Amino acid sequence: MLRALYTAATGMNAQETNIDVISNNLANINTTAFKKSSAIFQDLVYQYITEPGAQTSQITQNPTGIQIGLGVETAAVQKIFTQGDLTNTGRQLDIAIEGEGFIPVTLPSGLEAYTRSGSLQINQNGQLVTPEGFMITGAPNIPEGALAITIAQDGTITVRETGSTTQTNLGQLQAVRFPNSSGLRAMGMNLYQQTESSGVPTVGTFSENGFGRINQGFLETSNVSVVEQVVNMITAQRAYEASSKGVQSADEMLGQAISLKR
Repeated sequence: MLRALYTAATGMNAQETNIDVISNNLANINTTAFKKSSAIFQDLVYQYITEPGAQTSQITQNPTGIQIGLGVETAAVQKIFTQGDLTNTGRQLDIAIEGEGFIPVTLPSGLEAYTRSGSLQINQNGQLVTPEGFMITGAPNIPEGALAITIAQDGTITVRETGSTTQTNLGQLQAVRFPNSSGLRAMGMNLYQQTESSGVPTVGTFSENGFGRINQGFLETSNVSVVEQVVNMITAQRAYEASSKGVQSADEMLGQAISLKR
């Protein structure tokens, strides 16, 4: 019975983690370019009361043995980088990445991070920055008085300045992708950092070699499905209740065993 108590408790702990992940997904339903997470579970070690294949006589073996599992644990919580829907904002500095790819961002510490959130701004120096003020790595400066800013599908930025009827090519946004995007470290603020698991980033050009393309005037929405997450939450809640019933049952059985002496 003691074993059952601890085993059922691991199930309750696992579903608490599951609810935490689902709650974070739902909280970010309106976060630009947010990528949902999914909890992955694995069973714990087993106690082998009888080994499978153990000799039961000189000529026979136990076909299955007696293997009792000791519960469950959270193996990983992974980001799922499926494409979110694109929503039309009409704002010329809003961009959405359709396909794979990230935009590199330089943090105040000098380290580099990566984002898919394309809600770009212009700071007092004409630099393209994130809403938090972090510089877009390698992006050209926007001249003061630019009347129209065009960002092409390959990331090329052109502007039309006051008194001019022609477009001036300023430069191009960098495109970055990773061998394993799920291995990136989520920092918050729609930013990710490289890790050993993500692999070394490959720098390229949007609209080429599978880097995705830029859509100006759009933003990528969260890839969270409310219906899916609510169903997952109900399933997790019922699994938690079932595990708690296991704790209750084991406790009642243990109480009855103790009371036999009376």
